[in-house]
Amino acid sequence: MLVELRAENYAVIDHAIAVFGPGLNLLTGETGAGKSILVDALALLMGGKSSAEVVRHGADKAVVSCVFESTASAESILEENGVDSGGNDVILRREILSTGKGRVFVNNQPATVAVLRQLAPELALVHAQSESLSSFDQAQQRALLDRFGGISTDAVAETYNRWRAAQEKLDDLLQGEQDRLHMVDLWSYQQKEIDAARLEPGEDEALETEKRVLANAEKLYAAAMGAFEQLYEGDASAEGALRAALRNIQELAHYDARFAEPAQQLESARATVGDVGSSLRDYAEGINASPERLVEIEDRLALLDRLKRKYGKTIDEVIAFGEEVAGKLAEVEDRDEILKALKAELDTASAAYRAAAAALTAERKSAAAKLAKLAEAQINSLAMKVRFEVAVTATEEQPHWAASGWDQVEYRISTNPGEPLKSLHEIASGGEMSRVMLALKVSVEEGAVKPKKKTPTPRTLVFDEIDIGIGGRAAEAVGQKLKSLSRGQQVLCVTHLPQIAAFADQHFVVEKHESGGRTKMQIRLLDDQARTQEVARMVSGATVTETSLKHAAQLIAASR
Repeated sequence: MLVELRAENYAVIDHAIAVFGPGLNLLTGETGAGKSILVDALALLMGGKSSAEVVRHGADKAVVSCVFESTASAESILEENGVDSGGNDVILRREILSTGKGRVFVNNQPATVAVLRQLAPELALVHAQSESLSSFDQAQQRALLDRFGGISTDAVAETYNRWRAAQEKLDDLLQGEQDRLHMVDLWSYQQKEIDAARLEPGEDEALETEKRVLANAEKLYAAAMGAFEQLYEGDASAEGALRAALRNIQELAHYDARFAEPAQQLESARATVGDVGSSLRDYAEGINASPERLVEIEDRLALLDRLKRKYGKTIDEVIAFGEEVAGKLAEVEDRDEILKALKAELDTASAAYRAAAAALTAERKSAAAKLAKLAEAQINSLAMKVRFEVAVTATEEQPHWAASGWDQVEYRISTNPGEPLKSLHEIASGGEMSRVMLALKVSVEEGAVKPKKKTPTPRTLVFDEIDIGIGGRAAEAVGQKLKSLSRGQQVLCVTHLPQIAAFADQHFVVEKHESGGRTKMQIRLLDDQARTQEVARMVSGATVTETSLKHAAQLIAASR
């Protein structure tokens, strides 16, 4: 429900505040007082187009704002757009600068016009004289029909989501498959090259060591044998000197216990020298100065270097690369089975969606025929003579599939005998458009099937100049329809007719006056006495008579 509407420096408004209530809120006033300006201000807050022309002369900017009661769907829209909740209210504000630029705020946080347009269907539906603002597009026409028929789109949405998921998985696989097929030959070559090398972790380091030994075999042999001679077998070997010294110290220890430990230390050193000498001899004997082996090692190292340049810095990385390539090739081999399974899944999901969408189309066509009949009767009771049709067209090609089905719903009307049926948007008269919308809303509210899950509709309906070209019984019928509609949702309406004004739950008068050489506009909520005076003015004109007052009182009493 719309709780409050404010406008500052907007057109002829310097500062105006209106606090609305539930039920039927009617705005009356002299022609040109600015009633429709308030509707236009609300339309701006629903995402309508702005212009620097709306800024009051002499002001830097125009500001319009409103407060709506929040809804669960509105909270979801705010969350999706990163706007914090405002508690129980949704606060919208729009600033239009004299330069033509503007700013949008939702719950006092910067936002965009796109966010306003997303919120609009949840908060209000504005039917201005000049256009049907973001209000009755394809989605709204479909939603109104679904509400009338008590039609749920849950089954179609569920099958659509399954089909969409299956399609995306298949698309991803096919795209990846094309890329992989381009790489299969390369991967196969790489795997064969790495497998043929029969790599062993760390073998390059071992081969480098063996290569150094083979390349310096004579030097190494001479060094090892020279050290062996000096330590063990030479005439002046270290082992011989230690053995001689040990005998003398053992002799000393025989008489003096202090030399027992040094004797043991020398014995240990002699054993160590013997072990080192043995190792040197074995090493020398094991040196194989084979030119053939050296060539073999150099060739192997060259192969390993080539593989490391191509596939990794180390042998371990080359081995890991080979395992990765083998895995990719295995995946390619498994692709056929995966592809077959995904295609089967997609076919099943497509068939399920087609069945659900076709069933939904049948429901909509049945509901459309009933709604068209009811709406035509309602429209014709409002001083119009029309033919009306609700066309449901199934567009079964996949690009048109959606969670709401594949149907295009269009409301068509002929306002003159002999004229072809045309889209509602082609109606020239704003008053006619408002009356058609009123009749449609009443038809839906009074004739709708009560669904298990109610289709969301706007909380506030706004009609501007709905009474153009009507009077008498037709005006009373419009008033009755507005009153009927307002029992289910808040209605805001601009009217010139006392027969309609008499039905108000809240009656506001819009007045224009001159102050300080400037024209200003104000809006007032009328009490019962002032309301009777205003309806009497609407009955008799500028001069309110006793007769017009009685007539006004009778109209108000009859409306109750």
